[in-house]
Amino acid sequence: MDKVVPNKIQKLDALVVGAGFGGIYMLHKLRNELGLETVAIDRAGGVGGTWYWNKYPGALSDSESFVYQYSFDRELYQETPWDTKYVPQAQILAYLNGVVDRYSLRDHIQLETGMVDAEFDEAAGTWTVQTDRGLTFQTRFLVTGLGLLSATNLPKFPGMETFKGRLVHTGAWPEDLDLTGKRVGVIGNGSTGNQVITATAPIAAHLTSFQRTPQYSVPAGNRKLTEQEQRAHRDNFEANWDQVRNSSVAMGFEESTVPTFSVSPEERERIYQRTWEEGGGFRFMFETFSDIATNPEANEEAARFIRRKIAEIVKDPETRRKLTPTDLYARRPLCDSGYYETFNRPNVSLVNVKENPIERVTEQGIVTADGTLHELDVLICATGFDAVDGNYVRVNIRGRGGETLKEHWADGPTSYLGMATNGFPNMFMILGPNGPFTNLPPSIEAQVEWISETIHHVSTSETGWIEAKAEVESDWTETCSDIAHQTLFPQAASWIFGANIPGKKRTVMFYLGGIKQYRSILAGEASDKYPNFATAADVLTPA
Repeated sequence: MDKVVPNKIQKLDALVVGAGFGGIYMLHKLRNELGLETVAIDRAGGVGGTWYWNKYPGALSDSESFVYQYSFDRELYQETPWDTKYVPQAQILAYLNGVVDRYSLRDHIQLETGMVDAEFDEAAGTWTVQTDRGLTFQTRFLVTGLGLLSATNLPKFPGMETFKGRLVHTGAWPEDLDLTGKRVGVIGNGSTGNQVITATAPIAAHLTSFQRTPQYSVPAGNRKLTEQEQRAHRDNFEANWDQVRNSSVAMGFEESTVPTFSVSPEERERIYQRTWEEGGGFRFMFETFSDIATNPEANEEAARFIRRKIAEIVKDPETRRKLTPTDLYARRPLCDSGYYETFNRPNVSLVNVKENPIERVTEQGIVTADGTLHELDVLICATGFDAVDGNYVRVNIRGRGGETLKEHWADGPTSYLGMATNGFPNMFMILGPNGPFTNLPPSIEAQVEWISETIHHVSTSETGWIEAKAEVESDWTETCSDIAHQTLFPQAASWIFGANIPGKKRTVMFYLGGIKQYRSILAGEASDKYPNFATAADVLTPA
């Protein structure tokens, strides 16, 4: 974009913070469709959001390729040449760069520019945003796409600063890191750890996995799509996306309506086996039977099947024991490209850090409680993120009355619809707290389109600004909690409830009611002219 002069205030209609899936589409909607003077900023050196930062070996979508993309432009969809079941990071990044150029957005994106301070001026009805490059923006609307999984969570072990090798987090992967022939340690074995372990083991001299919690994982079944399959996805564009928008998890398949125990044990086994062979974590949890995520007995049946598979695959009895989970199958469902098989390799070791904790990091590697020094050239932290609200509370965002967002969320992150927060007028979040728990691109599109429509409504009225009503934000939080507690998910220690961050309060952070119902709620709010929002006049007029 044109050079912005430090310390000179640039006045805008809207500022978009973030240039991932959400920020790119938001910039297109506001600038190209509504004609608003809009700029996007991003702290990264390129567009792509999570797919810019997460360049680790094996990085791959776990949503199928035909639904892990935008649907707002049929022609764009027809021209997207993805030919595998899941999409590698490099292809997703290239796709997003292509979208930026297709809609002439690049000149309106300021890269290597992070928001450090945002303050709302009640009298002017504007936000003043300061960046880490000395740039200042004054904007009527502030839209944040800070990323669901982008605030890296780096563990703190004694001596980490003394390590002589390379210390990296998967969420900030360096371009120059070659793991070939290296002694590699990986802390963490969630979705990212699963991928990086599987991809790194064949090229490393030795790989040691430092595992806290064994995981349920099923094969991804990633493969080349046939020409016929690719053509079917293109030809069935409308039907596919109609199904996605009227589903629960928006993954491109019909969720099961069949309870686990309504079929015979033999039929159950056949259904599990078929889905295991076809692949897909979400398919295994939601396409096989309707009650795996809600009924403890049904959940145990599915978990028992996966445990049997682990027993069949992993040869060493002690390694098998360490890899076998015994808790609920109630985290975000994982899929893999040979995760359990990897531990049959002679150059792969497994350390259970609950039984044998990491005591300290030394110049040479990691020392565990049993006194063993695990010598390493590279230490990879696949330890996830301070999800959902992590990037928000690291920035000084100050709303009406001087309250910061961190103060507003002292008892846990809240919002209305995952997009708006009381006391922070004309600020809209993409994938904020208590947004939908689904395949992300369809949810992002739903939110961006609703935010765009809302901004148009405010811009063309005498409203000035709007904010979610306090009681509605509270009610939405309660709704999300009620729905979550109808499932088994809150009973598992998981990042989706903040359990991966030491000291962080465990709280609901997603709406688990499904994308169909979520879209219906959004449509009703807009068609009823925003009854759950207060205007400037409502807030500023004395009672």
